Amino acid sequence: MHHHLNVDRKEVSDIPVNANPLFTRPGEATDFPRFALPDGPSDPQTAYQIVRDEMMLDGNARQNLATFVGTWMDEYADRLYLQAADKNMIDKDEYPQTAAIETRCWTMLADLWNAPDPTKAIGTSTIGSSEAAMLGGLALKRRWSEKRKAEGKPVGVPNLIMSSAVQVCWEKFCNYFEVEARYVPVSEEHLVLDGHDLASYVDENTIGVVAIMGQTYTGAYEPVTKIAAALDAIEKDTGLDIPIHIDGASGASIAPFLQPDLEWDFRVPRVASINMSGHKYGLVYPGIGWVVWRHESLLPESLVFRVSYLGGNMPTFALNFSRPGAQVLLQYYQFLRLGFEGYREVQQNCQDVATFLSSQIGKMDAFTLRSDGTDIPVFAWQLADGYTKNWDLHHLSAQLRERGWLVPAYPMPDNLGDQTVVRIVVRNGLSHDLAGTLMRDLRESVDYLDSLDAPMPEPRVKQGFSH
Repeated sequence: MHHHLNVDRKEVSDIPVNANPLFTRPGEATDFPRFALPDGPSDPQTAYQIVRDEMMLDGNARQNLATFVGTWMDEYADRLYLQAADKNMIDKDEYPQTAAIETRCWTMLADLWNAPDPTKAIGTSTIGSSEAAMLGGLALKRRWSEKRKAEGKPVGVPNLIMSSAVQVCWEKFCNYFEVEARYVPVSEEHLVLDGHDLASYVDENTIGVVAIMGQTYTGAYEPVTKIAAALDAIEKDTGLDIPIHIDGASGASIAPFLQPDLEWDFRVPRVASINMSGHKYGLVYPGIGWVVWRHESLLPESLVFRVSYLGGNMPTFALNFSRPGAQVLLQYYQFLRLGFEGYREVQQNCQDVATFLSSQIGKMDAFTLRSDGTDIPVFAWQLADGYTKNWDLHHLSAQLRERGWLVPAYPMPDNLGDQTVVRIVVRNGLSHDLAGTLMRDLRESVDYLDSLDAPMPEPRVKQGFSH
C-alpha cells in the first residue's frame, strides 16, 4: 500500500483525495487516489469515465476567444491524427516519409513567403512558434558572435531590439540565452514598432530586430518596410548591418492570403528568418511551429547537430528532441486539402467575422475600438471615456464567462499601462451565427452591468491574458 505522498496538503486540503466514477460495478475499485498511483489496475471503461468527466469541467474550446491556438479540424484530419499518433518526428530513419513531408512543408512556406529561391532556403518544424522564435533568435546570436570573432572584435553582451508589446517567448529567449532585451515602448504616437528612434537602441552588439506580424495585444501588424528603411539608414551612417527576424506567429499565415501586396516577408532583403505557428492560423491542432531562413547560409552550421539515432545519422536544430510527428502530417494535409484559395477563403471568413463583431461593438456607446481586425482577425476595445464608474472591463469579462465565453481583459504595456482593453481572437470555427450569439450575450451583459445601482466588487477571478 502507498501511504506517503509528497504533496503539500495545505495546497490541496480543500480538494478530495479520491476520484469516483459516476457508475459502479461489483468487484471493482470505485475510489482512486488523486496524488499517488493506484495499487492495481482498473477496468478501462471506469478509468475512461473518470478522465472524461474531468475533461467536461474545462471550458468549451469553441467559445474560447482568448486563445490564438486552433480548436477545430475536420473529421479526416481527426482520423489522420489518430493514425499518426505513434510517429516520432526526430526519428527520421524510422519515419523517412514524415521527414520528407516536413521538408516539403517548410519549402512550401519559403515559397509562400517569397524566398528568392525556396530550394536554397532552410527550415524546420518545431513544437510551436515559441521554439521557432527561439531558434531564429539563436541563429541571429550565433551569426553575430561568429562575425565578431572573424573580424577580431570582442564579443560583448548581445542585444535584441523589439517592441514592448512583444510576445513573452522573446522575453524567455533573452533570459534563457543571455541576450539583453531592448524594448522600444509603445505609445499613443507609436502603437507598434515602426522604426522611430531606432538608431538610439542599436549598437555593434545588436544581433537583430524583431518585427511582429500581428501584435498580441491588438492584432496590428508592425510595418516591416519602415523598420527595414530605418536599419538601411543606420547601416549607411554606421556600417552596422542588422538583420530582421519576423515573428509571424499568426500574420505569416494571414498576410500572404489577405494582404498579398503587403511587403513584410523575404521580399524585404533585410529579413533573414520568419517563424509561424502551424497551430494558430496554420489551422492545425497544437503543437506545431515553423521557422524558415531565406537561405541556408543564414543558419550557422555550428548550431546544427549531426546525431546517430536509432540506426540513422541526421542533422537536427531544435530545443526539443523526441516530439510528435502527427502535427507535421496534419499541416501537410491542410496544405493539400485547402491549397492557396482554400486558405484564403478560411482566413477571409475569419476576418469577415472579426470586422462584423468589431463594427457592432464599435457602435455601442460603452466602447471605443483599439483595433478592428483588418490585419489579423483579432481586435481589441476599451471603455469609452467617462462611460461608467459602476463596472470595468474585468466585470464584463466575468459576465461573458458566466455565459460560456472566454474573453480576456488586460492592461496595455508601458506608456499605455493605464488603459485596459478586451480582446477577441476570431479563429476558424467561430461562425457568423455564433458571432451573433456572442453579440447578444455581450449586449445583455452590458445592460445588466448598467442596471446596477452600486459599483461592482472586484471579480473574484480575472480572465488571464492568453497568447
